Amino acid sequence: MTVELISVGTEILLGNIVNTNAAYLAEKIAVLGLSCYHQSAVGDNEERMEDAIRLALSRSDIVILSGGLGPTKDDLTKEVTAKVFGKKLVEDPHTRERIQNYFDRIKNPDGITSNNWKQALVPEGATVVDNHNGTAPGLILENEDGRIAILLPGPPNEIKPMFERDIAPYLNRLQPEGIYSKMVKVCSIGESRAETIVADLMDAQTNPTLAPYAKTGEVHFRVTAKAKDEETANALMEPMIEELYHRFGDKIYTTEEEVTLEEAVVALLKEKQMTVTTAESCTGGLLAGRIMNVPGASLVYNEGYITYSNGAKEKLLGVSPGTLEMYGAVSAETAAEMAEGAARAAEANAALSVTGIAGPDGGTKEKPVGLVYVGCCVNGKVRTERFLFTGNREKNRDYAVVRALTLLREELICL
Repeated sequence: MTVELISVGTEILLGNIVNTNAAYLAEKIAVLGLSCYHQSAVGDNEERMEDAIRLALSRSDIVILSGGLGPTKDDLTKEVTAKVFGKKLVEDPHTRERIQNYFDRIKNPDGITSNNWKQALVPEGATVVDNHNGTAPGLILENEDGRIAILLPGPPNEIKPMFERDIAPYLNRLQPEGIYSKMVKVCSIGESRAETIVADLMDAQTNPTLAPYAKTGEVHFRVTAKAKDEETANALMEPMIEELYHRFGDKIYTTEEEVTLEEAVVALLKEKQMTVTTAESCTGGLLAGRIMNVPGASLVYNEGYITYSNGAKEKLLGVSPGTLEMYGAVSAETAAEMAEGAARAAEANAALSVTGIAGPDGGTKEKPVGLVYVGCCVNGKVRTERFLFTGNREKNRDYAVVRALTLLREELICL
């Protein structure tokens, strides 16, 4: 089956927002084993939107539209799609009740404005998909030729849970065989090396299949099986996953789709009943932020330090002036003393430090832009690593954070 994506919103065409919904939906559709040959974006214009929908329905089995389901006059997706399908709009009592409950729950001081009830109007005969994170429901329409339109809200925090909860299972049911997958996430190894390690598996793949995805400082492998049910699919995927464990060992930090590297590290810290702190220079708090993004991180992280200047490194972390003078702020020696000092100051079992030259300026022949040292102190034992990244400032900082988390994980699993 073929799926076409239409992203709705003039703000997308003007470049005011990044169209993350299309990237998200395209990846999810591929995982489901559906083909996507066309994607488009259309503004909040009735005529052009109608043309886009009719064209998509003429060449694809399913059209997924994201955005344009809000309460304002320029939110036209539902109205235009209903017109294309020859359906009139009728009020859905269930959706109206959900909208009322939503505003009662958030205690909006402005109350419910009349245009909010626009979201309770749905095309006659459409399947209504409840929105558990907003007021605009999703909708599924089917025409006499069996072509399907799926309308989803635009906000990412609404579209993603709705797709996972309702739309993905719906699409899976449309296929004679379901598509099931698991993600094997690997750190501590580069993309090229990782792909070389599994080259023979990819050459020989039939069912299940194996596909690599390069992430910042990580490599993810998606194992996908086609089967009549999830139990059969899991039986097909298990030998492949076992082989990946055989080849990558403890470099695999999870086989759960939603688990991040920082979540895996925080889980390890909790398991070992340890605390961690951070001392950052060029990353300026990014590392601490990644850790604190994890729910429950407060059980393992109490305080951290941003020490951009040499004076701050001396004052807050106890880095020796002699070390800074002899080796410089960007050095293994400074990284080591930063990690030791942070662990001591925070009374933490573990500490990570990052010092480097993120760019775009500040580099020299001896210490070029992208040079980063990461220090890790665990129970008084210090390890440092040198990295030379080749991206822009943002990329260099992101890579430094991932390498720091990876270094801590490596030390923790050795305990």
